[in-house]
Amino acid sequence: MDIYSKIAELKRKGESFAVATVVMRQAPVSSHLGDKALVFEDGRFEGYVGGACSREIVRKQALEAIQTGKSRLVKITPQVAALEVLSRSDEVVIPMTCASEGAVDVYIEPQLSQSALLIVGASKIALATAKLAAAIGYQVTLACEEDELAGASLEESLQAIPWKDLGSWLEGRNPSQTHILLASQGHYDEDPLALIAQAQPSPAYLGLVASRKRGATVLETLEVMGVPRAFLSNLKFPAGLDLGAKTPEDVAVSILAEMVALKYGKDAQSKGPRAEGQLLQPIALNVVQHTAVSTSEPGTRNPEPASATDPVCGMSVDIATARHSYQHQGTVYYFCCPHCKAKFQKDPAKYLSLNS
Repeated sequence: MDIYSKIAELKRKGESFAVATVVMRQAPVSSHLGDKALVFEDGRFEGYVGGACSREIVRKQALEAIQTGKSRLVKITPQVAALEVLSRSDEVVIPMTCASEGAVDVYIEPQLSQSALLIVGASKIALATAKLAAAIGYQVTLACEEDELAGASLEESLQAIPWKDLGSWLEGRNPSQTHILLASQGHYDEDPLALIAQAQPSPAYLGLVASRKRGATVLETLEVMGVPRAFLSNLKFPAGLDLGAKTPEDVAVSILAEMVALKYGKDAQSKGPRAEGQLLQPIALNVVQHTAVSTSEPGTRNPEPASATDPVCGMSVDIATARHSYQHQGTVYYFCCPHCKAKFQKDPAKYLSLNS
């Protein structure tokens, strides 16, 4: 991988690093004009800007540049004028101690990571949070179902992916720079959370837009699905500080305020319901769960029913739009929500006996 591809990859992953470039050389030195190296936050060094003496000087200066966020020109010279380190706001002169007595100037440019915000869902709160987060410098990605954004007006900087691709999107990302918000409002929170638990178990922020009651139900479902409790303990719900929010935009402000407070280690206000009315209530799903439909014998064709009964809660489920189904012993069962599906999967015999 060439250095420019490497830089692009590091930025995508949200890592901080510095690019060091040779901009002047005075022989005898082993580096050439344009030689480059990457210096990482942990001190790793990739590339070439000179021998052992220059390398260690550049490493130290690059780490300082990453800390301050400011570029600097490092002049390494054997001249008598550089008997001691001279430092200005953007230029550092350091004595060359190697026997070669050459000189080299290295320009160091820190590349600080841009915090990433992954928002699962395309609800009004999800879109409001995405817009505001992008405006204050977050790299925002919306993960939702492909048809949910049809007709939506999105900022050019926003990226959209299918939520089922979450695993590959999260792979290799810096956890300390990755923030995740679940904001489908009941459409599909559990399955994405299960994927996140596997791919990125300790993000900088993990929030769920839900009432306390629904949030507790989501946790129960995830436990049944086998998601580790250590991951679930990091899930914040209702997401955001208690600011008395009334609108999706208000809720977006409260969520980003909570993220900022967490970033700087500030105590957040105790949480309460974020908004009144239907704003934070689970959206009624058109897409309900699976009903029992037996598979036909070869050569026969049975008309499929239009709806099925959730064997756990008894709700009628529209088969054509059902999101949640499970096949057990040749029969497909439909469910109104992930919670009912998870309970059935754990103990099918219990619910089948109740309905027999």
